[in-house]
Amino acid sequence: MTNTIAIARRELMSYYKSFLFYAVTAAFLVITGYFFAVSVAFSRSSQVSQVFPTIYTILLLIAPLLTMRLLSEEQRTGTIELVLTSPVRDSELVIGKFLAGLGLLVSMLLLTGFYPLLLSFYGPPDRAGLIGGYLGGLLFGGAAVAIGLFTSSLTANQIVSAVLSFAILLVLWVIDALSSLFGGTLGSVASYLAVYTHFSDMTQGVIDTKDVIYFLSVISAALFLTARSVETRRWR
Repeated sequence: MTNTIAIARRELMSYYKSFLFYAVTAAFLVITGYFFAVSVAFSRSSQVSQVFPTIYTILLLIAPLLTMRLLSEEQRTGTIELVLTSPVRDSELVIGKFLAGLGLLVSMLLLTGFYPLLLSFYGPPDRAGLIGGYLGGLLFGGAAVAIGLFTSSLTANQIVSAVLSFAILLVLWVIDALSSLFGGTLGSVASYLAVYTHFSDMTQGVIDTKDVIYFLSVISAALFLTARSVETRRWR
């Protein structure tokens, strides 16, 4: 646990000192702020259900940028060899990197906390929608970070890592549209794997355990594959 926290803290401090994080965060706030303002101006209500899908879409785009260097940079510089020969377990390394990436997205989501304050001018914000929306953002962000961490473990090239991560997330995003083409069991499986169907209800304030389990399963699977990928490097 101590090693995990130390790795997470080191990664967070490294990101907080980098220009990339602040550039991505600024872009995130500008874009979400614009769509928030437009949504409120047209709806004239305190509903937030229409804002969170936009936030999730932007997270889909920026998560690969924030996670592409988590393990790729270690491989490019050769420091991964030092880490693997140190008394650090693969699970501690993977979870520490994951927590760092998740911490970055959480800090970005927290900066959108002024949205509910602005909504109060139109009436009491929808608490259920806020809780479900931010929970969905946390779970989807966790899944995106875990997938990005996995692709980062596969290559020393950060651009390749980002492209692979975005491709996987995009497939999970659009696969629901293809489920009707498959039909039967294959269509049901495709519909279940679609990430959009699992957070759309959350933005309405409906939190279903099957949706939470879905995201936790994606996170667990991606972290497991990352640990196996790191393990193969240890024995090369």
